Amino acid sequence: MRQGIVIYDATARGFWAARHPWQGRISAKWRPRFRQNGGKAFAAMIEQEQSQIDDSALVKALIAPVQHAGRVIMDFYQTDPSAETKADGSPVTKADQAAEAILLAEIAALAPTIQIISEENAASHKFAASQEFFLVDPLDGTKEFIKARGDGAFTVNIGLIRNGEPVMGIVFAPALDRLFFGSLGNGAFEISGGICRQIHVRMPPADGPVAVASASHRDAQTNQWLETRGITNSIAIGSSLKFCLIAAGEVDLYPRYGPTMEWDTAAGDAVLRAAGGRVTAEDGKPFAYGKTGYRNQPFFAAGGG
Repeated sequence: MRQGIVIYDATARGFWAARHPWQGRISAKWRPRFRQNGGKAFAAMIEQEQSQIDDSALVKALIAPVQHAGRVIMDFYQTDPSAETKADGSPVTKADQAAEAILLAEIAALAPTIQIISEENAASHKFAASQEFFLVDPLDGTKEFIKARGDGAFTVNIGLIRNGEPVMGIVFAPALDRLFFGSLGNGAFEISGGICRQIHVRMPPADGPVAVASASHRDAQTNQWLETRGITNSIAIGSSLKFCLIAAGEVDLYPRYGPTMEWDTAAGDAVLRAAGGRVTAEDGKPFAYGKTGYRNQPFFAAGGG
């Protein structure tokens, strides 16, 4: 069993901050309301104290709604994982749409002044990126979801971008009961089985690094990148879980040449950076967000070393 702190009661949908290891603290006068109302207390704190948003407090307030979205996704996964095809040729399910409705309402209540760019809200894709904005993917790994492969490699994702950098992220794989979250300067954590533990990237093992690659979009460029570096040990998995496995110290590298959008990567990228990892563009510079059309170029995610 993982060691850590029980912080979330799924039956009561209650969240509390007692005995936590995080640096970001909720002031004492707000803790009772946090226990009773979860994110509503956070929204009240923002409104009444007019203070700058605390990324660590915000990501904790998002745990309950993200888990709610995950439960709704699992209902569809077990009963109706079918998909329709969007105008861009990508699949969309009823689970995407239901989860997005939950997430957008909760984010707007918690941080009403921050722009939201969401995968299933096509109108938002036309907005120019502001200095601070959310990137939301209510169901990443849709192809894995509709294949019903049984590996559970699909996720709920919320990332917060500030000045082009992912500063906060939360990723939930409901079929695997693994929820990852973190914010810069406050560390990264995983909740599984109701237990929270801090996570950190690892140094590559003596017998060589382990790479993780896309289960649905692996291409010749990725294979060549691995071969050039003599990396022979790799696993394939879908969705933003690839970032989180690096953050948790289970694998070491994730090269990506295939197409992705910023909402696919922001949350996992933030978790990885909070865990001590890094994500760079082909030129070696830090991978940035708020690009034209929110379309990513090739990137490389890595842990320690």
